Amino acid sequence: MKPRLKPLKEQVIVITGATSGIGLTTARMAADEGASLVLAARGRDALEQLAGELRLHGARVVAVTADVGVPHDVARIGHAALERFGRVDTWINNAGVAIFGKLEDVTLQDQQRLFQTNFWGVVHGSLEALKHMKARGGALINLGSEVSDVALPLQGMYSASKHAVKGFTDALRIELAHDGVPVSVTLIKPAAVDTLFTVHAKNYMDREPALPPPIYAPELVAQAILYAARHPRRDVVVGAASRLMSLAGFHLPSLMDRYLRRVLFRKQMREPSMTRATQRRHDALHAPDPANAMRERQGMGMVARVAESSTYTALSMRTRPLLCALLGVGALFAAWRLSRRRTGHEC
Repeated sequence: MKPRLKPLKEQVIVITGATSGIGLTTARMAADEGASLVLAARGRDALEQLAGELRLHGARVVAVTADVGVPHDVARIGHAALERFGRVDTWINNAGVAIFGKLEDVTLQDQQRLFQTNFWGVVHGSLEALKHMKARGGALINLGSEVSDVALPLQGMYSASKHAVKGFTDALRIELAHDGVPVSVTLIKPAAVDTLFTVHAKNYMDREPALPPPIYAPELVAQAILYAARHPRRDVVVGAASRLMSLAGFHLPSLMDRYLRRVLFRKQMREPSMTRATQRRHDALHAPDPANAMRERQGMGMVARVAESSTYTALSMRTRPLLCALLGVGALFAAWRLSRRRTGHEC
């Protein structure tokens, strides 16, 4: 049965990781569209601040302090939605944490904690969402990444978690389609985004972490998420860079490995003059970071250009998947030709 999704103003939307970055931007955009919201995050104070802000603008909001890595907490999110609004129309699994550093340097405890949030949080949220949407229908939206397809050095465990999210999401989509369940399952795959990602990340490097450009605005990801809440889509790629990474990793894996080895180590470290002692920094791996809550952006525009629009993403949300693939192949061919010139292999 094909999912039939409602206009946003008629929807009850659950958003995890709602008090920072993409989750915060999505919550504000959804409220502006008239959606009823169930917002979840670990930090109670920030969550109540956001709920109060949105209520002042007329939104109907329920706030649930929850850790998505804990099944009981996720069940409370679903219960709160049912108790206040009687249903769930869209469930957005957005909460996530990150670690920068070589895999052999990261403690097992930190690796497990990252997976508990990034992967098991998506599993817990997806299964809870199905309890409420399986009969009535709706949209399940999981946040993947460009690293769902291509693993990055110094973000190895984060990459592994997003690979796992993609595998789980794709398998779940197929099973639900086989059973005729009217739930749309979408994976959102952004490129680097100007959020608090590096600020909240646990850092094992001797310099502050950085995201390699190009970097995109969080509003672009929020728009893609809310598009998927209204239109059934298998996946939505945010930023042409994300599609290029995926295509290059699949079709030119050896070339991609060489590029990552030569470029991505230095691109993920800030300049020494712009860094601080890592032992003095805070992160959000094991607990929320109140000092950096309620911020959509880190402000990366100070050191790199932040793309406020993406022609590729805009076209991909309005055209057939085949055309999107052709656009991506064209970008990949251009990159391959450029690499041939630079290595002296041009015919």
